Amino acid sequence: MPRLRLDQLLDELQVRLDAVRGTQSRVHSLLEAVLSVGSELDLPQVLRTIVESAVTLVDAEYGALGVIEGTRLSQFLTVGVSEEQRAAIGPLPSGHGILGELIRHPEPLRLRELSEHPSSYGFPHDHPPMHTFLGVPIRVRDEVFGNLYLTEKRGGGEFDGEDETVLRTLAVAAGVAIENARLYRSARDRQRWMEANAEIVAALLSGADEMDVLSRIVRHARNIADADLGVIALAVDGSSDVRVMIAEGTGADDHRGLTLPRDGTFMGAAMAAEKPITTGEIREDPRVTAGPPRFGSLGPAVAVPMVTDEGVRGALLLARKLGAAVFSEDGSSLLLGFAGQAALALQLAERRRSAEQLTVLEDRDRIARDLHDLAIQRLFATGMTLQSTLRFVDHPQATERLLRAVDDLDETIKIIRSTIFGLRTGEGDRRSGGLRARAVASVADAAPALGFTPALHMEGLLDTDVPADLAQDAVAVLVEALSNAARHAQASSVDVSLVVAGGTLTVCVTDDGVGLRPGGRRSGLRNLAVRAEQRGGSMETAAGPEGGTRLVWKVPLAAA
Repeated sequence: MPRLRLDQLLDELQVRLDAVRGTQSRVHSLLEAVLSVGSELDLPQVLRTIVESAVTLVDAEYGALGVIEGTRLSQFLTVGVSEEQRAAIGPLPSGHGILGELIRHPEPLRLRELSEHPSSYGFPHDHPPMHTFLGVPIRVRDEVFGNLYLTEKRGGGEFDGEDETVLRTLAVAAGVAIENARLYRSARDRQRWMEANAEIVAALLSGADEMDVLSRIVRHARNIADADLGVIALAVDGSSDVRVMIAEGTGADDHRGLTLPRDGTFMGAAMAAEKPITTGEIREDPRVTAGPPRFGSLGPAVAVPMVTDEGVRGALLLARKLGAAVFSEDGSSLLLGFAGQAALALQLAERRRSAEQLTVLEDRDRIARDLHDLAIQRLFATGMTLQSTLRFVDHPQATERLLRAVDDLDETIKIIRSTIFGLRTGEGDRRSGGLRARAVASVADAAPALGFTPALHMEGLLDTDVPADLAQDAVAVLVEALSNAARHAQASSVDVSLVVAGGTLTVCVTDDGVGLRPGGRRSGLRNLAVRAEQRGGSMETAAGPEGGTRLVWKVPLAAA
């Protein structure tokens, strides 16, 4: 009996020593897990480390970490499930069943059999079988960030109280690590937003092209916010529509060039609210009702208004692929500040351009005054002097030359007056103003295609005597003639004249190119001839004085 009693005591001591060693080993593993989790600052890596450590500590076959957004799971990281199994299972869970139980009641939950819980309603097809379960919430301060889910205790056993205690301890350390990672990411993102904003403002104020700057805004926003699609839409003046100016990333072709009403669009809702708005799945968002289907496989989205003291100029939208993390409140606030600074920079750039344009117009007005008060008066006086000199000249050839010089001076005065008219026409009036301004704009538009700027001569009361509908036809004739010269003539010079005299408007375009080719297409010229005939006029084409082609289009003003 004494020896048997001693053997029992020795066995019991060995069991307790093994238990102490096991506890020490587990405590050591827990400490290692806490240190591992706390050593990371990149949030996605922190989350991955947490779930991997949890699986190891409680000896589970499967583990997952679900990030909560509102009442649903916005992220779901898994361990133990292969890529093939994940693909076969289908979409990641959003927070129903047992997973939703911890969202609704954020307290530790241990189950011997998952299927026996009232909230359980089975698994999707191809989901691996799971029975035992242990779930613990992760809190960041007083906020429930997410939940740890562990299933299938290895060896066929159940999760016990010690497993729960270890997991709860890890969850506390995980909350601290997540908060640190969030703070680090927030500080890093703020720095990146500031650097991006500084680059945008510098580009705009240095005179960079607006479309290029808008592209930079979208590019920076996508990179910093880790978005798959970036879109900028600006308000259309005089309407309640928005026009998509820039779209880059996934499905960008479905957005470019769209003009959409504010009502029924996600960006319009942000402009109306004048604050950021987010959604977990933009395709299903009730605020998106207008326009063609354009969001494809995209899910989470955020839209922020571009606001200045003059109002809302537009909106910036970012979207991620379906199943990605939703946009956080902190990230949306930083994006709002970036969009606001970009809108302010656009406003400043517009004011700078307006100031520059005003300077140019003032300079043109000064030049026009100088030409009128100095050049024209001197030329007129010179012409009068030459005319008065004729009575002292007896030689016929000398008289002829003097008369020709007087005529040249008179022609020069007419050209200068046309130039003064053009100088005093504001840039904003060139497209919608009178015939003179529109002719100047059409000639300027043709210069890139021709490789040079055509010479332009205008004479008579083009803006006063020519009715608006006839002016429209004249501009169409001029555009077609210049287009033909650019495409077919191979000319090195083109002369354009618009003259109102004797109750007739004459448009003449002369080039020194290869001339009209026999058998060439004449559809454009026929259209010009029809325009003239409908107004009781005519159109003629012939060789120019130095070769090439001369087109003369005449229409009586009375018929117009």
